[in-house]
Amino acid sequence: QDSSDDIEDVSLFDADDDVSRRSKKSKIRHPVASFFHLFFRVSAIVVYLLCELLTSSFIACMVTIILLLSCDFWAVKNVTGRLMVGLRWWNQVDDDGRSHWVFEARKVSAQGSKTSSEAESRIFWLGLITCPMIWVIFAFSALFSFKVKWLAVVVMGVVLQGANLYGYIRCKVGSRKNLTSMATNYLGKQFLRQVRFPGFWKPS
Repeated sequence: QDSSDDIEDVSLFDADDDVSRRSKKSKIRHPVASFFHLFFRVSAIVVYLLCELLTSSFIACMVTIILLLSCDFWAVKNVTGRLMVGLRWWNQVDDDGRSHWVFEARKVSAQGSKTSSEAESRIFWLGLITCPMIWVIFAFSALFSFKVKWLAVVVMGVVLQGANLYGYIRCKVGSRKNLTSMATNYLGKQFLRQVRFPGFWKPS
């Protein structure tokens, strides 16, 4: 199904450009968005780690974690990505039933300066990358410790947060063809380096 999807790149309406230009690059311009970008996903991890100590009800823990993960997925996909880094993505189906992936990026200002804050960008990408990795670790832990009942909850965390990570990487880097060409170029460079200097190969 993914192979038949069309990729469409469009420009994000820059509603906050005037406000962004008046702020310094190092300041956090959207503190509420930055807070909730980390709040839901960190809260889900904390509840997962402490739920057995706080309550003996597995259903209550599962519902709480799934609600936090769902709120995180919606907030990151629709709000914090647009405000903090000027990126947004979604999938839409046209009248012919064809699926289109749409990736938006905020336009650069007339002066050519970046409208996103470096501090917010670091917060966004750190939270976006770190938390899915933690859920992957939880998945292996639940699998090898035979906690089958928790496996569905952990898989939900991997899927929801991994989907946002995948979507924003595609939005940031480009289409699948660009990702493939980047990987091909990287492997080609490493192969040539190993052929030229055998025994001295180091990953870049």
